[in-house]
Amino acid sequence: MKLFTRMTGSNTLLDTNVIIALFRGNPSVIASLETLPSIDIPFAVLGELYLGAYRSSNPSKHAKQINVFLKQCRVLPADNETANWYALIKTGLLKKGKPIPENDMWIAAIAQQHKLTLVTKDKHFNEIDGLKIESW
Repeated sequence: MKLFTRMTGSNTLLDTNVIIALFRGNPSVIASLETLPSIDIPFAVLGELYLGAYRSSNPSKHAKQINVFLKQCRVLPADNETANWYALIKTGLLKKGKPIPENDMWIAAIAQQHKLTLVTKDKHFNEIDGLKIESW
């Protein structure tokens, strides 16, 4: 079961809430994904997806859905450069007095490191200076 078509290297990074919208069959998310040559997701998003699956009433169904999706995208891992971006982002947010969830700082760090636009519905990402954001 393929969730959408035409995926292979873009400037887009998906947040968890966008992937969940895809899994729920959101037509605008599906249409937007079909226009992109490829999709990258951060390691932290994959962890959030699996957590949601295992906490759901049907873990095997949701884990299978994630695994199908993974065949159509690339998971970006964290490395020493990611850790530096994370520290810079967290420092900036602490100075502003505007903390956001830890996983979201790692997601933003991956986006900044790879110069990707983060597609999300979460408004708190607007607090991160220099982060390119889209909302579908």
